[in-house]
Amino acid sequence: MQKLVLASNNAGKVKEFQALLAPLNFQIIPQGELGIPSAEEPPFTFVENALAKARHASAGSGLPALADDSGICAHALHGMPGVLSARYAGEPSSDSANNQKLITELQGLSDRGAHYVCALVLVNSANDPEPLIVQT
Repeated sequence: MQKLVLASNNAGKVKEFQALLAPLNFQIIPQGELGIPSAEEPPFTFVENALAKARHASAGSGLPALADDSGICAHALHGMPGVLSARYAGEPSSDSANNQKLITELQGLSDRGAHYVCALVLVNSANDPEPLIVQT
């Protein structure tokens, strides 16, 4: 079984990725189990954040690493909250508080449309010159 560090300590994500990748003979190891702290995320794009997290986890473990970054982009708010989705309403982060803030900011606007973005990055090493990147 090939070991793969998941650049997350989110129990839900760990469970989902384990279920998806176990049939492909991957052992998912959350970065926290290896004593790797969360990476600093540059607040620019989903891909840059996921790449920074994957490189950080791989550097700390010496293993290939998988990372994701995702969020909601509201059209009328010029893409906000975007990469700030998880902490949109501040710390401590709360899905319900983030959702309430977004609903409040969209109140009274005619275009309340939004879309969800997810970027996944896989690196074979911290300095991998050809990371596998998928964004939807």
